[in-house]
Amino acid sequence: MYSTKLDPKYNKNQNPKIGLIALASDYMIEKDFIKVIKDKKIDFFVNRIETFNPLTSENLIKMSEKVTDVTKDILPGEKIDCVVYGCTSGTIAAGFDTIESKVKKAKPEAEVTTPSTASVKALKKFNINKIAVFTPYPKKLNDEVLEFFKKENFTITSNSYFNIDSDTDIGKVDINYLYDVLSKMDLNGADALFISCTALPALSIIEKLEKKLNKIVLSSNQTLIWDTLEKIGKNNSINGFGKLFSNN
Repeated sequence: MYSTKLDPKYNKNQNPKIGLIALASDYMIEKDFIKVIKDKKIDFFVNRIETFNPLTSENLIKMSEKVTDVTKDILPGEKIDCVVYGCTSGTIAAGFDTIESKVKKAKPEAEVTTPSTASVKALKKFNINKIAVFTPYPKKLNDEVLEFFKKENFTITSNSYFNIDSDTDIGKVDINYLYDVLSKMDLNGADALFISCTALPALSIIEKLEKKLNKIVLSSNQTLIWDTLEKIGKNNSINGFGKLFSNN
């Protein structure tokens, strides 16, 4: 018996690479990404970041302190085209510039996107400035999300929230109940409904809600995935997830 040394041959044309930082307690975000990108030539990698309950700005900022280490462990030593920080309220609490700088310490060449910045970009795409906002968060965190949008020069016409203080419990919300709640929100004067939180099962009901409400409906995961695909040049031929994708 003898062994033969062979020379490997590598692919010259690599797929774009997405690196997702998902919350350790998030049920939905990976599923939602895969629903949208499953038929595209994209390589998708996930690492999870430790979370702390209850849901407060202080705990969200504490979570963000590990962003560099978590990013570094997504294909160590390899370039990533876009790093995605999968937390809406967490980005608002820590600030996008802080998240971006922590990501770039590990992956300096990567584009960076977050749900809060992606949602603002999506709203501006439609020239929307009056929004109704739904969150699953406790009252204090809910109000901080509203303040974020106000500082971005959006008018909040109405707001509803669940007052859930555990991120794990947000992922357990019944999708049919969520649809019922959202379809009954007061949207008088609003140009769109924004649904906050990557852990909520909102992506699959967006088109149904848009038909029911006759309004544009945006969610954290929807806008985040849309902006990620924009950054890597793969945002085309996507149906079933709302007017945001179909309006490209």
